[in-house]
Amino acid sequence: MKQKIVIKVQVVCDKCRTKALKIAATAYGVASVALEGQDRDQVVVIGNEVDVSCLTSSLRKKVGHATIVSVEEVKPKSDDKKKEDTSNKEGDKDKKGGTENKCSCPTPLCACSPPCYQPQLVFYDHDPYQPTCTIM
Repeated sequence: MKQKIVIKVQVVCDKCRTKALKIAATAYGVASVALEGQDRDQVVVIGNEVDVSCLTSSLRKKVGHATIVSVEEVKPKSDDKKKEDTSNKEGDKDKKGGTENKCSCPTPLCACSPPCYQPQLVFYDHDPYQPTCTIM
């Protein structure tokens, strides 16, 4: 299910805008990112299975104040003729030996949380009957 998410971000300069776009583009499940609004302060994200709260919190941490404006489902266009024409063209490409452009790269589960690392504990043996002072 494709979603269209609109997040309003407090941006001061162009550097903040590009930073917000980069953060939104690296989130899991994002298909496209754009800026909208009169002041270009709304980040519009379209994608599948996008974690809205995770994306908003990462924007808050790295850019500034961010609020969710809307989350809505994107309905596919109902042009049956165009779908049939494109499916025939893709079928012809596959028959001619064309390759599909599908990425098999693993994607992170959530861009807002760093990976968890377990601290390694080091144990030292201490003999209570042996003196700790090396001078004696």
